Amino acid sequence: MATDKEWQDRVKGLLKAELKRRNLSYRDLAEKLAGIGVSDTELNIKNKISRGGFTAVFLVQCLEAIGATTLRLD
Repeated sequence: MATDKEWQDRVKGLLKAELKRRNLSYRDLAEKLAGIGVSDTELNIKNKISRGGFTAVFLVQCLEAIGATTLRLD
């Protein structure tokens, strides 16, 4: 059974992988989030992703902002 830390690491890795596939930085993500009406700084985004304890809402906002239509769980 996975621990909370292991789940957080997995979610963090999924989002970072999606950013890497698209060659996007945290600054790029902040700009794309602003484009869909989500105001957040590059530093806040970096900290949220580093912790891995962000909300599902934040995850979906990020995926929407970067144009992801699917999420690979492997």
